[in-house]
Amino acid sequence: MEFSQAAKKTENFAALLFSGVIILIPVLFKIIRDVVRIPFAGSDTFLIYMVFVFACIAGMVTTREKKQLAITTFFDMIPDKISRWISPVVTFSSSAVLISLFFSCLSQIFIEISMGMVNKVWGIPLFVFTAFLPLMYLVMWLRQFNRNWISILACVLGLIAGVVISCESIYNILYDFLPETAEKFNNFANIYWFKVAYNCKIPGIIFLVILALLGMPLFLVISGIAYLCFSSGGGYVQVLAQESVSALTDKTVAAIPLFTMAGYILASGSAGKRLINVVQSAFGWLRGGAAIAAVVVAAFFTTFTGASGVTILALGSLLSIILEGNGYSKDDSLGLITSSGSIGLLFPPSMAVIVYATTNYFPMSYAGVDVYDLFKGAVIPGVLLCLGMIVLGVIRDKNPVRKKFSSSQLFRSLKESLWELLLPVLIIVFYFAGILSLTETACVAVIYSVILITLIRKEKKLTEVVEILVKSIPVAGGVLMIISSARGLLYYFIDAGIPDMMTGFVTSIVHSKLIFLALLNIFLLVVGCLMDMYSAILVVSPLIIPVAESFGINQIHIAVVFLTNMALGFLTPPVGMNLFIASYTFDKPLLKICRSVLPYLALQFVVLLLVTYVPWFSTAFL
Repeated sequence: MEFSQAAKKTENFAALLFSGVIILIPVLFKIIRDVVRIPFAGSDTFLIYMVFVFACIAGMVTTREKKQLAITTFFDMIPDKISRWISPVVTFSSSAVLISLFFSCLSQIFIEISMGMVNKVWGIPLFVFTAFLPLMYLVMWLRQFNRNWISILACVLGLIAGVVISCESIYNILYDFLPETAEKFNNFANIYWFKVAYNCKIPGIIFLVILALLGMPLFLVISGIAYLCFSSGGGYVQVLAQESVSALTDKTVAAIPLFTMAGYILASGSAGKRLINVVQSAFGWLRGGAAIAAVVVAAFFTTFTGASGVTILALGSLLSIILEGNGYSKDDSLGLITSSGSIGLLFPPSMAVIVYATTNYFPMSYAGVDVYDLFKGAVIPGVLLCLGMIVLGVIRDKNPVRKKFSSSQLFRSLKESLWELLLPVLIIVFYFAGILSLTETACVAVIYSVILITLIRKEKKLTEVVEILVKSIPVAGGVLMIISSARGLLYYFIDAGIPDMMTGFVTSIVHSKLIFLALLNIFLLVVGCLMDMYSAILVVSPLIIPVAESFGINQIHIAVVFLTNMALGFLTPPVGMNLFIASYTFDKPLLKICRSVLPYLALQFVVLLLVTYVPWFSTAFL
């Protein structure tokens, strides 16, 4: 127990240390370059590897807190007698994949060193940073152990299986030191493992998909599928390590944890209440004024946190009290709050937009989606979703009593929330005017949020802000792990020519762009039912883009259609995450939440059709 606590404190300290580095260094470098006018060679490289190390530590923390993105819906419905036998299978499989990834990453480091490919930044070899990736997988494997003997046995058997299927990687590690022993592993790989992988490829993928439905972390499912695919083609699983490093050292990745931190800090204070007061003062005298307040504030917070569930957890109770106090029924308030939780994902600085653009700006892919253009393209569809929720909220407002408009009250609420309102203005001005990069803008957002809640509002002490940052790390870590794992599978898809095959197949049976868009919406809604948004972005979007291009569809348009579908996925059973979070937050049965959400979900579907068939909504600002 003492060792566990010490490890937890060490991880938290390391995560916070690197959080501080990635928050402060971009701003410091910006000042040195642009104000002091001193060139700082290698500063960008140093920063992205600091973000890489943070991502690895965040992955450890996410696993420790059991917050890795996973589909637990089906597993929760299985009787305990059966689930007790399923858990060891999931543990065994997770252990095998983790050990395989560990050796794959370690092998890649040894290959680079043996070939003399040792690049440095500020005199530090880059493998010092990338070594955190195999360390992360090793720590994750150790965390699979529980006190019961079945779990221990599953982990040990998973270790053995992982070593067996890592024969190619172990060969590369031992080659320079023990060539004769290494050759035995190489022979085993060529004679046995690669042939087994080739013959069991499809059953293996099906097995991993079933495990995903039974709660196996999605990043391990994706990595396991990618590992099996590369092995079935003759090996070189080190590509997985290469692509993981490439994904986590992308220049825009740092913005994901930074904006998440800013959102968590804001949600912990009175920012939500102050913004609600502003919107109520401005629109409370109108029919549906409370609904307007709920939708606007929910969209604001979801935009910053990147996780709609955080908005429901942090503000759900407060918004429910306001709506019911203004005459809304319990069902209507639950439906409006739950369905408004995801609409902010289309506004800057949304994590979903950043992940989509990062994923589809891959050198080997068919796409080059610029995050700046995607932010502009998603604005109008985001506004349409907000307006849709507001219109339905207005229609359902049956309260005959209206508060009178008071200019003095509006002025007072604006004055009281001036600092909160200034943050989105600063983000829009700094980023869209080209003054700051996306990462630098995210750093400013975090620093501003800390100053706001500690010095200006004086609602939290610095020690409390540290605790809030720790809570935000598992959310960012879960997404970063999906990004890391999905890049390897994407590489395999492109290397195997799967996008070309899909394009040829679809265009051979579908000859109308309108029909294609209709089928695409159906397909994406099904994907949204079965996968979380970030997994879908990373695995599915690169396959869809070349097909859409063959029909002459604008890349930004198809991106917005994709993201709008995924926003609806938060409300769609069986994996509609907002439904489960709302059920937990409001202590209501899941079926009741589903019924409350249906009218709002139907209206969002109408908006989806508009966005799909009227490209102007996505391309007006381009």
